[in-house]
Amino acid sequence: MKLKIGNFARIGQVTVQTLRHYDDLGLLKPSEVDALSGYRYYVLDQLPRLHRILALKDLGFSLDQIAHLLEDDLPPAELRGMLRLKQNELRQQVDEGLDRLERLEARLHLIEQEEQQPDYEVVIKPAHPLQVASVRGIIPSYWDEGPLWGDLFHQLSQAGLRADGPYLSLYHSGEPEIDVEACAPVSLDATRLQGLSVRTLPGIENMASTLHQGSFVGLSGAYAALLKWIDLNGYHVTGPDRAVYLRLPEAGQSRQDPNAITEMQVPVGKD
Repeated sequence: MKLKIGNFARIGQVTVQTLRHYDDLGLLKPSEVDALSGYRYYVLDQLPRLHRILALKDLGFSLDQIAHLLEDDLPPAELRGMLRLKQNELRQQVDEGLDRLERLEARLHLIEQEEQQPDYEVVIKPAHPLQVASVRGIIPSYWDEGPLWGDLFHQLSQAGLRADGPYLSLYHSGEPEIDVEACAPVSLDATRLQGLSVRTLPGIENMASTLHQGSFVGLSGAYAALLKWIDLNGYHVTGPDRAVYLRLPEAGQSRQDPNAITEMQVPVGKD
């Protein structure tokens, strides 16, 4: 029995537009097309193929992938391979969804505690390997980095080099004895080293990051907010944290300049 496209659509519980689209893609061709009117006709025997298309679509396969899966000569090994790839893809999506749910719950908890939006937003992002010229030393407080930076600027000047990106501080340990490394990203020719200490900071897959706009006085608050977010979201610190000076304060205004922008970064992981 021939069925008009509308009747077949109702039985299959799809739209007429969907059947026309499947026809255009070659997924499900009508059993007959009237040469004069152009009407499409289907038969009940085509319902199993429609159901297979819908079942594969429900599993998350694209229509192009479904067309390949419907091929009569598709080897079983290839079919299993495609299903396993989709299985892994869906598991990854579930894991990402659970991570997102945890971050949402942590944010709700924070807002319930403080009765306001957080002052600092935190994102997780990668940090790529970075070649830097650096000077490292132990200082008694975070306000005593000046001599390290003076030494670094002097060495850069002696080598005829300029920073190739924002300066950053790398903190290997905190108070009471702060082990800090003043770093300047550089692109170096081996003939221009002239004794300058240069190394490559390793890439970090997951870097918790927040931005602080304002004087350096507020950096401790930004860092505390970042550590609180890390704890609430089930992460742990995996290496030295960084302060990246995206916009330096005006000379002599590190305690006052409201326009300085610093990115606080902490490498993190989960068990």
